[in-house]
Amino acid sequence: MDSKSNSELARLEDAARAAWLYYVAKNTQDEIAQKLEVSRQSAQRLVALAVSEGLIKVRLDHPIAKCMELGEELKRRFSLIECEIVPSDPIDDSSVHGLAQMSAAVVERYLKSEQPRTLAFGTGRALKACIDELPSMQCPQHKIVSLLGNMMSDGSASAFDIVVSMANRVQAKHYPMPLPVIANSVEEKTLLHELRPVKSILSLIEQADATFVGVGQMSGQSPLMLDGFIDQNQLTELVSVKAAGEIISWVYDQQGRLLEHPINQLVMSSPLKINANKPVYGIAAGKNKVDAILGALHGGLINSLITNEYTAEQILARLK
Repeated sequence: MDSKSNSELARLEDAARAAWLYYVAKNTQDEIAQKLEVSRQSAQRLVALAVSEGLIKVRLDHPIAKCMELGEELKRRFSLIECEIVPSDPIDDSSVHGLAQMSAAVVERYLKSEQPRTLAFGTGRALKACIDELPSMQCPQHKIVSLLGNMMSDGSASAFDIVVSMANRVQAKHYPMPLPVIANSVEEKTLLHELRPVKSILSLIEQADATFVGVGQMSGQSPLMLDGFIDQNQLTELVSVKAAGEIISWVYDQQGRLLEHPINQLVMSSPLKINANKPVYGIAAGKNKVDAILGALHGGLINSLITNEYTAEQILARLK
């Protein structure tokens, strides 16, 4: 059994990243320091650690090397701002554990900024797991805003709303959206979107420095159906018209185009940002998510991706 502590294993992972950037991507130590957000001396020590630990051979002998290669390939194929690939759980390709830790590290990077930041969040299981991984922080300078309503159709609270729990953890000002996820009618949607607090929240979302969303599949385990926003008949109908996925309840096809369907006329969520110039992170993994993620990438609905090795391989295989 490996006797290394968690901190030692984390440092080895940092060393593996530094070594890959140095020996494979041909980055300078100054570039490595910038990308890993450490000093130049720390970057140098990390590369040296990779050598002393025997990670450097003909190729980098560490699982993170393949993940970084997959991430670089996906960044190139889709012109992504950022792409983080975590090792897959060999018995559960949809496990959110690794995704949650990596996503939390990315979110924490924004929260550590002394400059005020506005961060916008969707909802779902992967994002909830991400927030659970965040340490307690004091971030009164930041704003946390929700991209979609925090109520079910019967007025009860959404089980996967994360803005309030995240704000309590990091002590940031927060803006939950006081709306149902799906309106009962177009008239109701129009009326509620005209409310002053809602217009204020939608304006904040437009200014967000980074956005984090889950990516839902349109299969038998669709989050939209599991969470009670649509029924089985509606799901079957959406699949029949080539629905590939959904992001904050907006349903789109395999090319990432929003469907001309009544469900999209009733979605109360913030409009999706197409080809945004600021990071929009999609956080998802698993066999059932491949079509949904690929559609989101094709349509420019996300411009950054956090997923696992298995999912990245499946996405790239679809492009061949």
